[in-house]
Amino acid sequence: MEFIVVIPARYASTRLPGKPLVDICGKTMIQRVYEQAVKSGAKAVYVATDHQLVYDEVKRFTDNVLMTREDHQSGTERLAEVVELLNLDDDTLMVNVQGDEPLLEPENISQVADLLFQSSAPMATLSVDVNDVEEVLNPNAVKVVSDVNQNALYFSRSPIPFQRDSMMSLDKARIPVSHFNRHVGIYAYRAGFIKTYLALSVSPLEVQESLEQLRVLFHGYPIKVTKAMKPVHAGVDTPEDLERVVEFLND
Repeated sequence: MEFIVVIPARYASTRLPGKPLVDICGKTMIQRVYEQAVKSGAKAVYVATDHQLVYDEVKRFTDNVLMTREDHQSGTERLAEVVELLNLDDDTLMVNVQGDEPLLEPENISQVADLLFQSSAPMATLSVDVNDVEEVLNPNAVKVVSDVNQNALYFSRSPIPFQRDSMMSLDKARIPVSHFNRHVGIYAYRAGFIKTYLALSVSPLEVQESLEQLRVLFHGYPIKVTKAMKPVHAGVDTPEDLERVVEFLND
């Protein structure tokens, strides 16, 4: 199995300006993400950015950096430009890794690539167990349910599956946390499907939930999903998140 990794790295961030370039124990965030992705066994790892400062920093440790347009409305649009820039075959397996996850586990990257490789689906992703009831009820923690064949049935910001007996009364103590899975924002694609996705009409489900992957399910395409084999660490969105990562690395 061969696959490539693409790391979108936007410079702008409202809560942490210049996020890809912040220092984490002597290395920039984007370098740490890149180095973790390389350990996955990918054929190649590319950083796709929209800012010259990020481009210059990545050039310091690899030539695999692409300058992409600033006007993309989504990460998928940026991936489509990468497909064009690299002239990728439709069957090329691509893994999209977020550029703000310096604690990324390489095994999870290779796992999602293999999940796609072993299927005929155009997309694959991962999930993790939910640990507490507050995560079940948190709309920022996207939940996913799947069938016996590892096909995603639905993604939602709401608690799914709905636990009737406990949730009708909002009895938090009775909500069976072990019944829930949280979606992890790492995707594997067949390169040709990126263009197909962008040609699909926007679905009412993705608008209501603000979840792009629902467009795929709405139009009848399968998304494979399985539990991540390694722990999944939260990304860095705020200065507090950055402090948490530094403490973790210094332990």
